[in-house]
Amino acid sequence: MAMLSEFKKFAVRGNVVDLAVGVIIGAAFGRIVDSLVQDIIMPPIGKLFGGLDFANYYIPLNNQAYNLPLVEAKKAGAVLAYGNFLTILLNFIILAFIIFQMVKLVNRLRGPADAEAAAIAEEVVLLREIRDSLKK
Repeated sequence: MAMLSEFKKFAVRGNVVDLAVGVIIGAAFGRIVDSLVQDIIMPPIGKLFGGLDFANYYIPLNNQAYNLPLVEAKKAGAVLAYGNFLTILLNFIILAFIIFQMVKLVNRLRGPADAEAAAIAEEVVLLREIRDSLKK
């Protein structure tokens, strides 16, 4: 019974709940960015590269034909799916940029609190210097 109450105390802690909410929102946000890249950004890029589905660009490694869709080529053997990789890389870059902007915004909102902490830290340094001078 003690383990159950200890687990309950752990599970309802603020940090654990915040982490769970962050993971759930992050997963949903990741799906939104994935859809943005695959459904909005990559089709025009694919059109620029000859009207093909960019995610289907690959290099066959098992003597498959080049004109097969990626799924069919994978069934026939190993492929180097660089188009799919580039799509996922673009997903990551967009997601990283958005997270960077969010952190930047949060840091800007926290700015005055950090300035106060720096001022307090400066006061502490001055007080320590005064204390050390009085000791001498």
